[in-house]
Amino acid sequence: MTFLAHHLLLWSACLLLVDALLWHLAPFAQRLPRVALRLALFLGYSALIINAGVSPLQAQGWPDNNVLQLGATALAIIWWLYAARVLTELIGLVLIRRIGHSGRLLQDVIGALVFLVAIVAAAGYVLELPVKGLLATSGAMAIIVGLALQSTLSDVFSGIVLNTTKPYQVDDWIMIDGVEGKVLDIDWRATHLLTSVGTTAVIPNSVAAKAKLVNLSRPSNRHGVSISIKVPNHIRPRRVLDALERALQGSNSLLLDPPPKVLLKEAGESLSEYVASGFIAELGQKGQVRNQLFDLAHRHLEAAGISRQPEGFAEPSSRARVLLDEVKVFRSLDGHERDLMAQAMTPRQYAAGEVILELDEVPEALLVIATGVVSATVTEGNRQVEAGRMGPSEVMGEQSILADTPSQARFTALTSCIVYRLDKTLTRDCMAQRKEVNSALNKLQAVRQQSSRSVLLGKPIDTRKSGFLGWLQKRG
Repeated sequence: MTFLAHHLLLWSACLLLVDALLWHLAPFAQRLPRVALRLALFLGYSALIINAGVSPLQAQGWPDNNVLQLGATALAIIWWLYAARVLTELIGLVLIRRIGHSGRLLQDVIGALVFLVAIVAAAGYVLELPVKGLLATSGAMAIIVGLALQSTLSDVFSGIVLNTTKPYQVDDWIMIDGVEGKVLDIDWRATHLLTSVGTTAVIPNSVAAKAKLVNLSRPSNRHGVSISIKVPNHIRPRRVLDALERALQGSNSLLLDPPPKVLLKEAGESLSEYVASGFIAELGQKGQVRNQLFDLAHRHLEAAGISRQPEGFAEPSSRARVLLDEVKVFRSLDGHERDLMAQAMTPRQYAAGEVILELDEVPEALLVIATGVVSATVTEGNRQVEAGRMGPSEVMGEQSILADTPSQARFTALTSCIVYRLDKTLTRDCMAQRKEVNSALNKLQAVRQQSSRSVLLGKPIDTRKSGFLGWLQKRG
């Protein structure tokens, strides 16, 4: 205790070193314990220097000992800076708790003001400098510096406005002047975005405050998605609109409210542009849903007889033959085999709401959707749960073809549909001759069984953009 009493100033300096080490090295996961520790160390530091005779409110009284006088003056000045630092941390803790991450910018601005006051106070109380003259000089210097840093100050105050009004926050997806990305940070100078291609875009706050800004994350459960399709002018618009409306109905990722819609955007000299749009619940699915809509639009336009074939393309002889070219299960067949199979296919039309294949039914043919949208539902207790939607070129009844087992789902026409029937015997002969067809049907059955289990368990399933047959795209 005697050693401690005679070396209070030395212990004060050691306490400062302990504070610096603990602040950077202490494994505190939460901000509150770190700030509480710093406050406790500051109070201990204050008690040590005051007991040693050092007062932060006046000049030090050891004129005969220059070393002691210099050390005491330094510790008194450090007390003001230490107090400013602790006060800044406390203010930051309150701001973070009240307004979240955006409180960091206000903490930096307020911290700069607090440190400025602490420096002036230390100059006036500890060094006994003429504060009025210092303030006048600093005022003139502030004007000069302000003019030199006009753009930087504009960024700072624009950042304060952005953090106060909160047009966007960290983790929001936004678009500023055509630059789209996820907000990583909002500091005193700029907003940092992570773009969709993995690069970082730095937007000055002054630019963000003045620019046209689109927040793609708000509202949080409704995000627009659209595709644009160009079709030759000679095709009647009503046919195109009907086909694209069926394409929208074919996606169960789109919200029903507000309902999806299709419109003719522009009629050019040779091509007309159509836009199909809707809303989804999760922004992260936007790219996947757009890809799905493009695929559905292609299939439904093809099913409606609307297509742009390349020059020299030989049009098949029948709609059944055209359909077989799109069915991924029969991709391994050559042209002659598809011609023979198309001749054996018979069409049947179904009205909206009509059941195409009932639950537990054993069909006598493989069913191939030519036009329209079909909903597949599975039973959960006493209710039916939609497992997916299907469109042109997708097949039903593969369980019956493989092992004469009944259908595990009910397939209902959501729109008017045309479904081709391919005799079971002919399909099995094709499977015997082409192992690829047999393998494709077995994989299709496994995918659908997994989809049914995932729906009943309430777990999301990673479905490809082409529906149940999406996995087959990699085979091309």
